Amino acid sequence: MAAIRTFVKNCQIINRNCAVLSPHVQKHGMSQYPSYYIEPVHKKEIQEDLIKSGEIQKLAHLPTKAARNDQSSSFRQDDLVNLFINYVMRNGEKVLARGLVEKAFENIKRIQLEKYHKCDDVEKKAKIELAPRVIFHQAVENCKPILALTPIKRGGVRYQVPVPITPKRSQFLSMKWLIEAAKEKDATMRFHYQLALELIDAANNKGRVVKRKQDLHKQCEANRAYAHYRWS
Repeated sequence: MAAIRTFVKNCQIINRNCAVLSPHVQKHGMSQYPSYYIEPVHKKEIQEDLIKSGEIQKLAHLPTKAARNDQSSSFRQDDLVNLFINYVMRNGEKVLARGLVEKAFENIKRIQLEKYHKCDDVEKKAKIELAPRVIFHQAVENCKPILALTPIKRGGVRYQVPVPITPKRSQFLSMKWLIEAAKEKDATMRFHYQLALELIDAANNKGRVVKRKQDLHKQCEANRAYAHYRWS
């Protein structure tokens, strides 16, 4: 009984403290930093721009939040690659997802080097891109759709209406389609190797993902007569 009384008493104390702290929590959220703490600047490019403009002096003595574990000033830091790793990840296994993406980049390097050494034409050899990250960025850019179809009901009929999509949504669809295309593979082929092939094809503006984007744009063009339903 004494233990139960102590437990109830502690719960009452916690409830009173929460009632007092609730306005503070509503204002500052659950962050351990007050609202006047600024976000850290971890990218070297932004730091150099701040130094050139002289804005760095204004931030020198301001209280700053600690950098998160995924923020780094390393030249290997790439926000788009980190986001792609999060999309590849399943069931919280981020180490596995990062390993798959790194193996895909390694396969891209091997495939491109093989093409480079087999090519005899000097001009064609100079056009072969060897950097996996450059190929990845080009592939994501080439797979971004501009329009999408959304169902809108008018007069009891549901029409597929073409609408422009935001850059963030376009980027998400591009990376999602690349991952889905890499999963549609033969049983004997590993995911990271198929992903490397899809990225190389997309960087060259060909392949299944680019065709999927083009088919979507053709459907939007075919349904352009319903575009006015966006505003009605």
